[in-house]
Amino acid sequence: MTELVRYSASGGVARLTLNRPEKRNALNLALWAELEAHCATIEAAGNELAAVILDAEGPVFCAGNDLKERGVATPRANYQASIVTRLANLPQAVIVAVQGGCFTGGLELALAGDIIVAGESARFADTHATFALVPVWGMSQRLPRRVGQWKAREMSLTAIPVSGEEAARIGLANHCVPDTGLAAKADELANAIAGQSRHSTFALKRLYREQADLPLASGLAHEVFNSAGIGPDFAERVGGRFG
Repeated sequence: MTELVRYSASGGVARLTLNRPEKRNALNLALWAELEAHCATIEAAGNELAAVILDAEGPVFCAGNDLKERGVATPRANYQASIVTRLANLPQAVIVAVQGGCFTGGLELALAGDIIVAGESARFADTHATFALVPVWGMSQRLPRRVGQWKAREMSLTAIPVSGEEAARIGLANHCVPDTGLAAKADELANAIAGQSRHSTFALKRLYREQADLPLASGLAHEVFNSAGIGPDFAERVGGRFG
């Protein structure tokens, strides 16, 4: 049976690949179930993994929700939204590599990443309004935190796609690279993260997440009083660099 989300791990980096290219990687319930199971595997791996790359097979990253399943009962309330949040809350850094279309539910999935790398073919769009839908997977919250309130409103109200180049310019993507270099750029970033202290990268991600909406003074206090402190590998790392 075909895996709808392929999973592999090597060198401290896990890779999740959406694998429904004949349906433009539309998100059906079977795919969500596999994605959730892989999130559980990554959580259980703990310090064995430093980063996760989320990419997709075929020319399209993700066309969004599989509308043929619209109205089909889900295993629990807020099913898909809970999986997006679970992906976003992984202790490991999540890098999303996007080529071709990344629309609506696919964009909500990509926004769970800490770092987004766009290929030059990438097109990001929120098409909820095109289909008389309203977001429930996080679009209205995560998109403005990436691009600002007013650009997010433009994207959602017009449904006009944003190119990979523009995505990098407005902060939706961290990088825009030729499609032929997309996998290599994602690997470069993931391997760089894997070379850092897990103690630090896990703690940094947690601090960034917890402080995202705090006023500066509160955020500064939160950092001081919630710091994970010096890691157990400090002496080894300092000795290896300066010894």
